[in-house]
Amino acid sequence: MRTVGNSPAPFRGAACLPPVKGEPTLTDAATAATAGIAEPYEREAPAKRDRPPDDRIHDDITHAVLTQRLPPGSRLPELTLSEIFGVSRSVVRKALVRLANDHVIVIRRNQIARVARPSREETHEVFDTRRLIEVEALRQVARHITPEAGRDLLALVDEECAAHERRDHDHRIHLSVAFHERIADLCPNRTLAGMLQSLILRTSVIIALYKVPGMSACFRGPHHRGMAEALAAGDGDRAGEIAVTHLNDLEERLALGDRDPSVDLKRILTG
Repeated sequence: MRTVGNSPAPFRGAACLPPVKGEPTLTDAATAATAGIAEPYEREAPAKRDRPPDDRIHDDITHAVLTQRLPPGSRLPELTLSEIFGVSRSVVRKALVRLANDHVIVIRRNQIARVARPSREETHEVFDTRRLIEVEALRQVARHITPEAGRDLLALVDEECAAHERRDHDHRIHLSVAFHERIADLCPNRTLAGMLQSLILRTSVIIALYKVPGMSACFRGPHHRGMAEALAAGDGDRAGEIAVTHLNDLEERLALGDRDPSVDLKRILTG
């Protein structure tokens, strides 16, 4: 049994898809951009507004992965994407590089980009690392959190629960991600915060790719509320204990296994 701090972390069954011959492993790369989220999460279903074309491609593909429309191993041909989005292949390539840096997809020289499918070992490593990083971030946040920031976190949890109750699946997923990103935003150690931001996206992608049928993604309502209440009370140790339980629970519910990567990209990305 693994431990994080004083909290046990039981063995976890996790999340992945069938390896393709010659499939690359993800390169450790860029930190996901930080996002201030005191108000409703702005990066949910990509809005129909003017955005740079590579941003739109990046956001739409990330959204499709997080909402389980693109399974692990799905092919992402440059030509097909350029036709779907009405842009040049150079613009598509720029977006794909960003997605690879975020560990959403993998790119191998002279091969078509594919949605990521982390191995069992990589999945465990990512979750173990996030447990360590998020626990320390929570301790630091608890020492510096303001009453207003505490209220904002609780309001975000209320919004997430409301989305769950009205079965607004996509919005709830992004609010779940936003909750953890907000914690990273509040961390005074910006290096630690950047590491946590990157791990949040990475674990969110893994959860989306490999969660068992019927699992409500990151929605473990009492966990998020408990973490928010502990932080508002300045109890970083308690918040960290809940976070470890939260991440253990999520990882245990993942199912590593083969899935059909065949998809209709046009229908998914324009539907």
